[in-house]
Amino acid sequence: MTSVVVVAALVVLALITQAGVLILQRAYPAQGRMVEVAGATLNVVEIGPRDAAGLPVVMIHGASSNLEAMRQPLGDLLARNHRVILIDRPGHGWSTRARLEDSTPAIQGEMIDEALEKLGVGQAFFVVHSWSGALGARMALDYPQRVSGLVMLAPVAYPWPGGVGWYNKLVTTPVIGPLLAYTITLPLGLFLAEPGARGAFLPQVMPDGFVRNTATPLLLRPREFLANARDLVALKAAVKEQAPRYAEIKTPVVVITGDADKTVSTGIHSRPFARAVPNAKLIVLPDVGHMVQNAAPELVISEIEAMIGRLAHSTAAAAN
Repeated sequence: MTSVVVVAALVVLALITQAGVLILQRAYPAQGRMVEVAGATLNVVEIGPRDAAGLPVVMIHGASSNLEAMRQPLGDLLARNHRVILIDRPGHGWSTRARLEDSTPAIQGEMIDEALEKLGVGQAFFVVHSWSGALGARMALDYPQRVSGLVMLAPVAYPWPGGVGWYNKLVTTPVIGPLLAYTITLPLGLFLAEPGARGAFLPQVMPDGFVRNTATPLLLRPREFLANARDLVALKAAVKEQAPRYAEIKTPVVVITGDADKTVSTGIHSRPFARAVPNAKLIVLPDVGHMVQNAAPELVISEIEAMIGRLAHSTAAAAN
């Protein structure tokens, strides 16, 4: 009798989840252009003048989010003077990927590089946050001809003590993970999304409507939740493998982080990365948490503009 009740409950939760997916996708429809690459279809949103002077700015979000977290407010502000290209990472937002296992910065960097090639983008300036700090570093290593400059916001760059949350490990477990993702994750996550997002902002206060305005609930869809968990679980081994190569990065880099970040430790990631990379500048903001782009958007933009200016000057000097 108990097993019948459990099965019935799971069926009901699965139906609720499927209905919830439809509701979420209607509430947060795709707004970009779909670009087919090997192993994935990437959602790309372009804002700002396409004929703007200088290099385009490519913005890539971290874990548990999508391109809207980079658009608001930073991307919208940059788009006043620059062509800005926002990308949903493979498996996130409205991007899909054929294999959940394609969860490393190396693989996702290859997909993003291919998408930019198909868009006719040559050299670009990259702005990356959190999980994508590892992605930006990897792209600077693997595609130096693509990455002319790199601004890393609260980046992950090195292995860290501990894990990434027991639930992420559980969700990557065969059978159990998909069962959870397709039954309880969405209904339960709707209650936890706001508190979880608030935690990432501490000690700053999360802007009103942030979860809604950034389409964060899309994360609760089973396929995206599974992809996000795999990205997080695979990240530690990935940065352990690539970290010894950081001294090879020749791209100019600015790392901006907060000393109050409880999500990605400045001491474990940003400080040693800035020491390892020859052309890196480190800015540590006092009493700022993980969401640097929201806490200090004008400072981030000033650093981006300064780097773009330096790159333009060096390019002009080389041509003369």
